Amino acid sequence: MSKDYSIPNLTLDERDKQILSLLHEDGRMSYTDLGKQVGLSRVAVQARIQQLIEAGVIERFTAVINPAKVGIHVSVFFNVEVEPKFLEAVALQLEKETAVTSLYHMTGPSKLHMHGIFQHEQEMETFLTKKLYPLEGVVSVDCQMLIKRYKSRMGMKL
Repeated sequence: MSKDYSIPNLTLDERDKQILSLLHEDGRMSYTDLGKQVGLSRVAVQARIQQLIEAGVIERFTAVINPAKVGIHVSVFFNVEVEPKFLEAVALQLEKETAVTSLYHMTGPSKLHMHGIFQHEQEMETFLTKKLYPLEGVVSVDCQMLIKRYKSRMGMKL
Protein backbone atom coordinates (compact mmCIF):
# COMPACT_ATOMS: atom_id res chain seq x y z
CA MET A 1 0.00 0.00 0.00
CA SER A 2 1.57 3.27 -1.12
CA LYS A 3 1.61 6.29 1.13
CA ASP A 4 0.10 9.55 -0.06
CA TYR A 5 2.88 12.11 -0.36
CA SER A 6 0.72 14.79 -1.99
CA ILE A 7 1.20 18.34 -0.78
CA PRO A 8 -1.65 19.42 1.52
CA ASN A 9 -3.64 22.59 0.90
CA LEU A 10 -2.18 24.38 3.89
CA THR A 11 -0.41 27.71 3.71
CA LEU A 12 2.33 28.01 6.31
CA ASP A 13 2.78 31.42 7.86
CA GLU A 14 5.95 32.64 9.58
CA ARG A 15 4.81 31.39 12.99
CA ASP A 16 4.13 27.92 11.61
CA LYS A 17 7.62 27.91 10.10
CA GLN A 18 9.10 29.06 13.42
CA ILE A 19 7.26 26.29 15.27
CA LEU A 20 8.46 23.69 12.76
CA SER A 21 12.02 24.95 13.00
CA LEU A 22 11.99 24.80 16.81
CA LEU A 23 10.45 21.31 16.78
CA HIS A 24 13.09 20.23 14.27
CA GLU A 25 15.77 21.22 16.79
CA ASP A 26 13.95 19.81 19.84
CA GLY A 27 10.87 17.69 19.20
CA ARG A 28 10.24 17.48 22.95
CA MET A 29 9.88 21.23 23.44
CA SER A 30 6.71 22.00 25.41
CA TYR A 31 3.81 23.98 23.97
CA THR A 32 4.48 26.63 26.62
CA ASP A 33 8.13 27.02 25.63
CA LEU A 34 7.23 27.06 21.95
CA GLY A 35 4.63 29.74 22.64
CA LYS A 36 7.15 31.92 24.46
CA GLN A 37 9.56 31.69 21.53
CA VAL A 38 6.98 32.48 18.82
CA GLY A 39 4.73 34.90 20.73
CA LEU A 40 1.63 32.70 21.05
CA SER A 41 -0.26 31.09 23.91
CA ARG A 42 0.24 27.42 24.77
CA VAL A 43 -3.28 26.67 23.48
CA ALA A 44 -2.65 28.49 20.18
CA VAL A 45 0.61 26.55 19.64
CA GLN A 46 -1.12 23.27 20.45
CA ALA A 47 -3.88 24.06 17.92
CA ARG A 48 -1.35 24.96 15.20
CA ILE A 49 0.64 21.76 15.79
CA GLN A 50 -2.56 19.72 15.62
CA GLN A 51 -3.41 21.38 12.28
CA LEU A 52 0.09 20.62 10.99
CA ILE A 53 -0.33 16.98 12.00
CA GLU A 54 -3.78 16.68 10.42
CA ALA A 55 -2.53 18.28 7.18
CA GLY A 56 0.34 15.79 7.03
CA VAL A 57 3.04 18.47 7.38
CA ILE A 58 4.24 16.79 10.58
CA GLU A 59 4.30 13.07 9.84
CA ARG A 60 5.42 11.87 13.27
CA PHE A 61 7.47 12.63 16.34
CA THR A 62 10.37 10.30 16.98
CA ALA A 63 13.68 9.87 18.78
CA VAL A 64 16.86 9.97 16.71
CA ILE A 65 19.04 7.10 17.92
CA ASN A 66 22.78 6.91 17.38
CA PRO A 67 23.18 3.43 15.81
CA ALA A 68 26.73 2.89 17.14
CA LYS A 69 25.54 3.46 20.73
CA VAL A 70 23.11 0.53 20.43
CA GLY A 71 25.49 -1.92 18.74
CA ILE A 72 24.70 -1.20 15.09
CA HIS A 73 28.03 -0.61 13.35
CA VAL A 74 27.39 -1.25 9.66
CA SER A 75 25.53 1.33 7.59
CA VAL A 76 25.10 0.51 3.90
CA PHE A 77 23.55 2.23 0.88
CA PHE A 78 22.19 -0.08 -1.82
CA ASN A 79 21.23 0.55 -5.43
CA VAL A 80 18.99 -2.30 -6.46
CA GLU A 81 18.09 -2.74 -10.12
CA VAL A 82 14.78 -4.53 -10.57
CA GLU A 83 12.87 -5.75 -13.62
CA PRO A 84 10.09 -3.17 -14.08
CA LYS A 85 7.22 -5.64 -13.66
CA PHE A 86 8.58 -6.70 -10.25
CA LEU A 87 9.46 -3.23 -8.92
CA GLU A 88 6.39 -2.72 -6.73
CA ALA A 89 6.49 -6.26 -5.31
CA VAL A 90 10.21 -5.98 -4.46
CA ALA A 91 9.70 -2.56 -2.84
CA LEU A 92 6.77 -3.83 -0.76
CA GLN A 93 8.85 -6.79 0.43
CA LEU A 94 11.90 -4.66 1.29
CA GLU A 95 9.92 -2.04 3.20
CA LYS A 96 8.94 -4.78 5.69
CA GLU A 97 12.58 -5.49 6.58
CA THR A 98 13.64 -4.01 9.93
CA ALA A 99 17.21 -3.43 8.70
CA VAL A 100 15.93 -1.16 5.92
CA THR A 101 15.74 2.42 7.20
CA SER A 102 14.78 4.14 3.93
CA LEU A 103 13.69 2.99 0.51
CA TYR A 104 13.14 5.11 -2.62
CA HIS A 105 12.28 4.51 -6.25
CA MET A 106 14.82 6.52 -8.23
CA THR A 107 15.01 7.61 -11.84
CA GLY A 108 16.90 5.35 -14.16
CA PRO A 109 16.36 1.76 -15.19
CA SER A 110 14.02 0.65 -12.38
CA LYS A 111 16.32 1.48 -9.49
CA LEU A 112 15.53 1.25 -5.82
CA HIS A 113 17.82 3.22 -3.54
CA MET A 114 17.90 1.82 -0.04
CA HIS A 115 19.69 2.37 3.24
CA GLY A 116 20.16 -0.42 5.74
CA ILE A 117 21.82 -0.79 9.14
CA PHE A 118 23.31 -3.95 10.58
CA GLN A 119 25.13 -5.00 13.74
CA HIS A 120 28.06 -6.43 11.78
CA GLU A 121 29.15 -7.47 8.30
CA GLN A 122 27.86 -11.04 8.72
CA GLU A 123 24.35 -9.72 9.38
CA MET A 124 24.58 -7.63 6.20
CA GLU A 125 25.78 -10.66 4.23
CA THR A 126 22.84 -12.72 5.53
CA PHE A 127 20.46 -9.95 4.50
CA LEU A 128 21.96 -9.92 1.00
CA THR A 129 22.07 -13.67 0.45
CA LYS A 130 18.87 -14.74 2.22
CA LYS A 131 16.54 -11.77 1.71
CA LEU A 132 17.62 -9.44 -1.10
CA TYR A 133 19.23 -11.60 -3.81
CA PRO A 134 16.45 -14.24 -3.79
CA LEU A 135 13.69 -11.68 -4.50
CA GLU A 136 12.14 -12.34 -7.89
CA GLY A 137 12.99 -9.56 -10.33
CA VAL A 138 16.22 -8.34 -8.69
CA VAL A 139 18.73 -7.90 -11.51
CA SER A 140 21.72 -6.39 -9.71
CA VAL A 141 22.74 -4.91 -6.38
CA ASP A 142 25.40 -2.30 -5.78
CA CYS A 143 26.43 -1.71 -2.14
CA GLN A 144 28.40 1.10 -0.58
CA MET A 145 29.34 0.92 3.09
CA LEU A 146 29.37 4.14 5.07
CA ILE A 147 32.79 5.04 6.45
CA LYS A 148 32.06 8.33 8.22
CA ARG A 149 28.90 10.42 8.62
CA TYR A 150 29.39 14.19 8.28
CA LYS A 151 25.75 15.18 8.15
CA SER A 152 22.50 13.28 8.31
CA ARG A 153 19.17 14.79 7.33
CA MET A 154 16.54 14.30 9.98
CA GLY A 155 13.36 15.85 8.71
CA MET A 156 13.72 19.13 6.87
CA LYS A 157 14.55 22.67 7.80
CA LEU A 158 12.43 25.52 6.50
